[in-house]
Amino acid sequence: MEVRSDAYQLRCDKLPAPPLPRTRLQVWFIRVCSSILLWTCFIQLVAVGELWHPHLLKGLSNQITRITHFSLHLEQASPAPPPLLPARIYKSNGYLKVSCNGGLNQMRAAICDMVTVARLLNLTLVVPELDKTSFWADPSNFDDIFDVRHFIDSLRDEVHIIKRLPKRHSRKIGNQLLEMSPVSWSTDKYYLEQVLPLFSKYKVIHFNKTDARVANNGLPVDFQKLRCRVNYQALKFTPRIEALGNKLVRILKEKGSFVALHLRYEMDMLAFSGCTHGCTQEEAEELKRLRYAYPWWREKEIVSEEKRSQGLCPLTPEEAALILQALGFHKDTQIYIASGEIYGSERRLAALRAAFPRIVKKEMLLDPLDLQQFQNHSSQMAALDFMVSVASDIFIPTYDGNMAKLVEGHRRYLGFGKSILLYRKRLVELLDLHQNGTLSWDKFAGDVWLAHEKRMGQPSRRKAIVDKPKEEDYFYANPHECFCERANCDGLDDPGNSTVIL
Repeated sequence: MEVRSDAYQLRCDKLPAPPLPRTRLQVWFIRVCSSILLWTCFIQLVAVGELWHPHLLKGLSNQITRITHFSLHLEQASPAPPPLLPARIYKSNGYLKVSCNGGLNQMRAAICDMVTVARLLNLTLVVPELDKTSFWADPSNFDDIFDVRHFIDSLRDEVHIIKRLPKRHSRKIGNQLLEMSPVSWSTDKYYLEQVLPLFSKYKVIHFNKTDARVANNGLPVDFQKLRCRVNYQALKFTPRIEALGNKLVRILKEKGSFVALHLRYEMDMLAFSGCTHGCTQEEAEELKRLRYAYPWWREKEIVSEEKRSQGLCPLTPEEAALILQALGFHKDTQIYIASGEIYGSERRLAALRAAFPRIVKKEMLLDPLDLQQFQNHSSQMAALDFMVSVASDIFIPTYDGNMAKLVEGHRRYLGFGKSILLYRKRLVELLDLHQNGTLSWDKFAGDVWLAHEKRMGQPSRRKAIVDKPKEEDYFYANPHECFCERANCDGLDDPGNSTVIL
């Protein structure tokens, strides 16, 4: 064994030593030299080709030139995204979590408010949670509807926003978390004097309700302008919603001008408002059962006709048809129905469709496969209607809900697009008089027009009512602090220019 071992060792000693590994510098040097050699050979080949056969390599040379120019053109056509604004440096007083409640536009307004509150109190805001338990039961998260990266980056100079709480707080949140609902219609003083001191004890505060938690009026101008900045610049829909919404607008515009009619004659609206005018007895009972099925809906027994006479009900599709005709819209007007499923379906749309045959809905304009990804996601569907309504030539809401108000404000902000804000209390009176034969068509149409002559979305100031915030004009329907510097707002203090929507 020893002899064999020595022989084996002798043979091993005679083997050549393995090569030493190359250093990074050597590898880099070899690559550079190889590249120079290859390009030199190629240039020489082109030169020789030009001398002996001038057209032989001309095509190849032109192709290379075209490719180079095309690449440069692509770089020029796709500019780099604008640089991020410098982040605002501040000592955070704690973390603010918020859970939004309601439909898409109610939540949108709440997000704007909560960003502004976080800025006011020097807090770190966690990306808001969206409502998944309301009537619509939409499972969408924030980043399913809004471009979350744009939201965070575009506001970094105002407030630090994070996607989730740091793990150290998530693990031992216990006594560090306070759940609360801020007082409705509160000013900046409430948040500074009553909410901010709570962060000295609780590192995280969770606002479990956010609807209408900030006042419409009596706030600093900078506070109001930040609400606008969040609404009109930071809250962008996701690329897939933007793409499909733009496609809808393009299809409509290719067919001419169009009216967006926000026909809020949907089951949830009728059930919770108690408005059953035009419904059968069976339908009225169905809507009542739905209202009673939701324990948090406080108002149960509702007299429909009383609410309607006060202008507190959405117009029926039949009433909407008469009003559009009285306002002078012709039979060939293209009308986009911006809403969910109309209660009573096509049966209730028959009169409106007979008066205006060019009625369309998103389901009629888009391929079913385009909408398949949005099925059972009511907020994402509402986002499409929102985009079309903002882009429409004329916007007409039949009820002043959250979508109607936010679209109205958006159109004002973008240049006072025409929005006919229906004076429902007066319209109900005129409709009843006309339908019982007391008022002729010409008189009816004339009175309808006169009632809306100054309700077309013109510049105006919000009406403030001391101690009655629910009755005053809504900030997001008319955020005049955000555009009066760049628009002609002369004469806004004239009382006749206040918006009153019923």
